[in-house]
Amino acid sequence: MGEVPKHYPQRAGTRPFDALLKDSGVEPILLPPRSPNLNAHCERFVRSIKEEALSQLVILGERALYYTIHQYLAHYHTERNHQGLDNQLIAQEGEVGCQMGPVVRRERLGGLLSYYHRAAA
Repeated sequence: MGEVPKHYPQRAGTRPFDALLKDSGVEPILLPPRSPNLNAHCERFVRSIKEEALSQLVILGERALYYTIHQYLAHYHTERNHQGLDNQLIAQEGEVGCQMGPVVRRERLGGLLSYYHRAAA
């Protein structure tokens, strides 16, 4: 069984979202007001994607938003260090950790997100 959606009931725009969930047969769990620590991992991810990508771009349309989120998620999981993991990557690729070879920059979102690694010699 999947996760049950949790959200704050006082936030604007939650009524249509609740209706969509109920029509799909999902009953959301309402969180008490002013309790961000109940959902700390989600809150931190939302803050990261907003600060590092969404607030830096002018997004025109759903397709552009989808592309931006997809690119950020790929960066987040394979190219971004995480303090909670001793500054390691979540999903390391084969090229990570090479000691020899030139340093290569991989760009995402037009250079907004950058990842540097050594190319295999």
